[in-house]
Amino acid sequence: MLDWDDLRYFLAVARLGSLSAAARQLHVAQSTVGRRLTSLEESLGVRLLNRTPDGYVQTLAGHDVRQQAERVEVEAVALERSVGGLDTRLSGLVRVTCAETIASNLVAPCFGTLHMQHPDIIIELIPNPRELSLSMREADISVRLRQPDQHDLVVRRIGTVAYALYASADYLERHGELDYDGGCPGHHLITQLDGIQDATQTEWLAALAPRARISMQTSSHAAALAAALHGGGLASLIRFRADREGGLVRVQVPPLPTAIPSSGIFLVVHKDNRRTPRIRVALDHITRWVRALDDQLDPPSSHRSVGGIVVDRSPTA
Repeated sequence: MLDWDDLRYFLAVARLGSLSAAARQLHVAQSTVGRRLTSLEESLGVRLLNRTPDGYVQTLAGHDVRQQAERVEVEAVALERSVGGLDTRLSGLVRVTCAETIASNLVAPCFGTLHMQHPDIIIELIPNPRELSLSMREADISVRLRQPDQHDLVVRRIGTVAYALYASADYLERHGELDYDGGCPGHHLITQLDGIQDATQTEWLAALAPRARISMQTSSHAAALAAALHGGGLASLIRFRADREGGLVRVQVPPLPTAIPSSGIFLVVHKDNRRTPRIRVALDHITRWVRALDDQLDPPSSHRSVGGIVVDRSPTA
């Protein structure tokens, strides 16, 4: 008889292409993934995946097994959600996923206070550069900076995060005033790859400074901040994080052709889980926490001139 867990391990390797990536997703040792994959192939008497220099590739048999396993997966996850929704206890595990900057600076402090009120609820906080699937039970709650459009998700906008343009004082001294009319020639940009952050930030920065050169691209907001702090260039950063860095200068930008966009903070849960008590408690706690910080997350701006360069001078986050 086939073991559903073996199929789960096979699907993870088939989708991600490596044992190590599957192990990270499943929160197990890499050797466990390899052992479960071997167990499944021995049970079926056929090879499902071939190892290549570019990773694991499905065989013809593996392709057929994956299609059938994914149908089983959909039914198994639906059953888990249905049964899980009947759980009335204010205890147990709640998995929450979000971008690393949101995790460390916003959500982690929030859950510190949640534990005081509900000590039997355990939070598993998963900072991840990709959006984990709530439908497939990779997480129970997601805090995102862009709005998903899947029909089986319940989405609530709970706040707004403001962005600003930053660089180090040393960088601005070396590269001089920003010529916005001319497209900012001679300047360097630190841009963020499309991920959990709203891609409009990168698009806005490219439109603001089309003649500047890209010096670094990253999927990590923390990495972009660190690079800007050490003189790597201009970066569009979340204010409530970047304003805390004394080595960064917040640079004024022209309101036209478009003002720097903000991002919504979206709280996302699968429709089948939203009334599970422990998940409901976590959702409500995140909502209250974020809304209480509204003035810090989306503060007003004023300006001053430093060394001939106009910079923002507004309350720090």
